[in-house]
Amino acid sequence: MKSEIVDISDFGAVGDGTADSSKAFLKAWNFVCSREIGNGVRVIFVPENQTFLLHPVTFNGPCKAKEIKFLIMGRIISPVSPKTWEGLDQAKWLTFYKVSGLKIKDSGEIDGRGWGWWNQSCRDHPRLEGCTSLAPTAMIFESCKTSSLSQVRLINSSQTHVLIRGTDGFIVDHVKITAPETSPNIDGIHIISASNIFIRNSIIGTGDDSVSIGDHTTNIHISHVKCGPGHGISIGSLGRSGNVVQVQNTRVNTVTFKGTTNGARIKTWQVGKGYFRGVMFENLFFNSVKNPIIIDQNYCNVRGACKELETGVQIRDVVYTNLWGTSSTEVAITLNCSRSVSCTGLLLQSIMLKSSITGKNVRSSCINAHGAAIGVVQPAPCF
Repeated sequence: MKSEIVDISDFGAVGDGTADSSKAFLKAWNFVCSREIGNGVRVIFVPENQTFLLHPVTFNGPCKAKEIKFLIMGRIISPVSPKTWEGLDQAKWLTFYKVSGLKIKDSGEIDGRGWGWWNQSCRDHPRLEGCTSLAPTAMIFESCKTSSLSQVRLINSSQTHVLIRGTDGFIVDHVKITAPETSPNIDGIHIISASNIFIRNSIIGTGDDSVSIGDHTTNIHISHVKCGPGHGISIGSLGRSGNVVQVQNTRVNTVTFKGTTNGARIKTWQVGKGYFRGVMFENLFFNSVKNPIIIDQNYCNVRGACKELETGVQIRDVVYTNLWGTSSTEVAITLNCSRSVSCTGLLLQSIMLKSSITGKNVRSSCINAHGAAIGVVQPAPCF
């Protein structure tokens, strides 16, 4: 198969870490995107041992090339100052839109340098005049098909590191994502309105969810992932603002959680509607994790502050099998379901959770949860 390699330096990109190389990257992208070489592969090359500063930029498709490889061997960094985004969409830094057959890979690093945004976060600085709740996502893949992100390192995004939205057929493989545990609302990977997404062989530790699965998702597969610090793997927040939820066929397999504030979590807002069904958590190991297994169908930004409603997202057919390890909270299994829309078809099988604190015991807590237990389940189920 014929390949054509384009070095971004040939389009004027300067790898000194201070010059803005956004226009050069866009020129290289437009050159590659607009040219067709039959069944060949177009390659954009980011050379090693160089650092390229990029301001907010969108790489638009569709492209004539059936496959584009973006080989990142060097380092790509974001502006530190939020003022760079004045007059721009402050939710975006690097965006790929309507691109099919895109493969971003190699040994490079993408650094969001998010501390300028963290220092004005409304969560951590609520009294700061002009504090911000919205900050740029490092990489957005929107309306892309049959694409992938592999091997690269992503660090210190201003908010979410990778957003996969409106996309069918996407693979994240051998990626390392890190941010300080204290960083505000910093997800690793967020998936919404997407299908056939595979997250595997990766290490993710941030200030919020390692992987967050949102509304209107189908066939999401997470396997061989190490989580921590952060909030673990979260299927939620589903149904916020009263929207209709449709989430089905999710599988989380062979995942290690270390010191996270949650493990396998499902959370929905009471105002939501719709359904969440057909989910399997299997072969999960917890090392001193708060809330290793948790369903919260009454999720609220401020715990206990939301009035109980008669609406809710239907949760059914959720399987937990072969889960073991230690819990840093007394309640290791929490099934907090709506009194109006119960959880049904829950299955606990081969579960062994103990306290991470010597001499302490753990227990289960259930509200309107219905299901069955097979084999050894400790702590004892509370259906």
